[in-house]
Amino acid sequence: MTLPMFDVDIVITWVDGADVSLAAIRDHYLGAAQEPLHNNGTNPHRWLCSDELNFCLRSINNHAPWVRRIWIVTDNQIPDISGVQPELAAKIEIVDHANIFAGFEGSLPTFNSLAIETMLWRIPGLAEHFVYFNDDVFLTAAAEPADFFTATGPVLRGKWVDYSHLDDCDASRKDARLLNHYNQINSAKMAGFTADHIFASAHVVHPMQQSIMARLFEQHRDQFALNSGHRFRSIEQFLPQSLYSHACLKSGLGRIQTSSDYLHIAVGALDKLSSDDVHEFLTGEERNNVKFLCINDLPEVEQRFPDVRHWLEEAIAR
Repeated sequence: MTLPMFDVDIVITWVDGADVSLAAIRDHYLGAAQEPLHNNGTNPHRWLCSDELNFCLRSINNHAPWVRRIWIVTDNQIPDISGVQPELAAKIEIVDHANIFAGFEGSLPTFNSLAIETMLWRIPGLAEHFVYFNDDVFLTAAAEPADFFTATGPVLRGKWVDYSHLDDCDASRKDARLLNHYNQINSAKMAGFTADHIFASAHVVHPMQQSIMARLFEQHRDQFALNSGHRFRSIEQFLPQSLYSHACLKSGLGRIQTSSDYLHIAVGALDKLSSDDVHEFLTGEERNNVKFLCINDLPEVEQRFPDVRHWLEEAIAR
């Protein structure tokens, strides 16, 4: 195991959408929304909790035990981490939205991951170098610090795309199913890129530096305030980790990972996969070079493939 050149923290966003009090607050704001809402921002699966966090945490302990601290960002909730190893539990800190939205309390409560991601870098005590995980992202092989950071910046995963055909239409004609595309266009433009040359970030781990996000905040303070103020996802928002990636690319910081070391099992692709496909992806030789796994909607995947939790358990333990 190679030790990091500097402290590295992990930040995970988590919510238990079934919490009765939180659900009541969310329903209130859904009914009171002043802007048009769409399914991409209000689909209940965005708030489902299906024990992904437990898998995520144990995968980190198995494959990146060198991380300094793990911050779980929540909305006045405490996740059940009683099943994790004691050495892992000692590294975990729970952070409430109120801590990272200090000075922007009018944006709370929020039910929008983009708004939360806008403020993640403001966690008190967060290491300069941190890696942002959704709770549906897992490590499936030993991960070294060099998988996340170079001496100058992040290791970026994704690909260059041309979204110029999407940039020509006005807001009323934008397809909410492509919300992530529009959010990345907005992010890239803030860093000086055009829609025909976008680095589309993979839906996996996002290595980031606090000082760079703080600098971007100072440069785009008004946009950050607006971004944090949408209680539900909006086409008008930018994707904070995409802004970060484009800013690093503009400045020549870090590098792009040229070989694929991640796997994304997207709900929209389930009809194209067989049980054997998924089992092979998660446990077979096909994934020997895969270190990072994202399963977008575990309950929905489980409906189609009832053994997926068993396969996932095998995958994170390898």
